[in-house]
Amino acid sequence: MHWHNPGPVRHPPGFIEPCLPTLGRALPTGPQWAFEIKHDGFRFICWRDGERVRVYSRRGTDYTDRVPAIAEALIALRVRSVTIDGEGVVCRHNGVTDFDILRAAMGRKGSREAFLYAFDLLELDGQDLRPEPWATRRATLTSLMRKVNPGIRLSEHLYAGDGEAVYQHACRMGLEGIVAKRRDSRYRSGRSPDWIKVKNPDAPAATRVIER
Repeated sequence: MHWHNPGPVRHPPGFIEPCLPTLGRALPTGPQWAFEIKHDGFRFICWRDGERVRVYSRRGTDYTDRVPAIAEALIALRVRSVTIDGEGVVCRHNGVTDFDILRAAMGRKGSREAFLYAFDLLELDGQDLRPEPWATRRATLTSLMRKVNPGIRLSEHLYAGDGEAVYQHACRMGLEGIVAKRRDSRYRSGRSPDWIKVKNPDAPAATRVIER
């Protein structure tokens, strides 16, 4: 029997397969962990090379034309090239992200209300930052986000010996949950034990079958 070898998977220009958190039931503890809010939206890998800009879904689908505010913020950055990992969202009037509004908009022509919560920096001005520790990537991203258009916003993080207080706060606000990240971890495509996601069981995302 002859087996067909499909060859390597071809990704679009600038696309990097995202690092995915491992689902956990309990939060890790200790000073080596940082905690971020898990926003309810579409995972986006945002790439710019010179004047070329692309906003990809986690599977490499091009959403650039449907999220103009994100694309405009990317082109306004004072960089030659950049790749940012984040969550594309639309917020209700109370500031809580609403996945259903975002999904409806993405299924049509998109929305100017969609913006990016940026939480990782994979490349900057030709330098691959994925081998660097999360803490280094995060500090560089924070510096980059000091002057940015509203289409991209920094996803805040907290250092805490115990993430339980952060998690309870997220649940009280009706958010999706939180993600714990090892401060010394490098960025690896695919499922990672260094990122641990704990969901709010009462959030709409907890019962959603399809994971973005």
